[in-house]
Amino acid sequence: MGQKKMDGLMGKYKYRNVTISGLPGAGSSTLGRSLAKKTGWRYYSGGDFMRAYAVSQGLLEEKSQLHHDATVYNDEFDRKVDYEVRRTAKEESGNVMDAWLSGFMALGVEGTLKVLVECGDDAVRVDRIVNRDEVGVMEAKKHIFEREEKNLKKWQRMYKREWDEWVVKRRLLPASASIDFWISDLYDLVIDTFSHSKEEALELVMKELGGSKDREKDLC
Repeated sequence: MGQKKMDGLMGKYKYRNVTISGLPGAGSSTLGRSLAKKTGWRYYSGGDFMRAYAVSQGLLEEKSQLHHDATVYNDEFDRKVDYEVRRTAKEESGNVMDAWLSGFMALGVEGTLKVLVECGDDAVRVDRIVNRDEVGVMEAKKHIFEREEKNLKKWQRMYKREWDEWVVKRRLLPASASIDFWISDLYDLVIDTFSHSKEEALELVMKELGGSKDREKDLC
């Protein structure tokens, strides 16, 4: 895409970048890809990046459809990847960044719309993983809930300092609050994909971005 058209795309929205966060099966990747296509922005999937790296390092079989938990990486590598999201949000424009911690890493960064994608029914999340990755129900449940627990424990340990600085000191949550990277108070927009279709979810984000159909036509 030419620089002139990209500059035009930047000027038509209230934000320069969007982060999309959500637990497995919530629908963050579906929303992220749809949003990137709609806006013409670049799409980055933290899950896809980490999976490709794991395969290249022999940490995961390439034929496996399931993603792995964050404990297979050392803290230094994990932190480097996570902080790249923060750098991108600060220094670049026109990015849709889909990752578990993308919203948390963008806290306090101006011009970034932080979206949290939830699903009010865990059974629906499990069903989505079953269909997406072609695995059994028990394997999908284990993949979702054990992975969530392992990742949360690791990141609670790794990012306690950042939590104090970005959340507690900015009074987004009290010091007594448990470290929870997916609590709604940290986000600009929260979407429940159990009660909203993928089309409705995209429409909600576009409305928050401030894009209009007339302005989209002007840039074609």
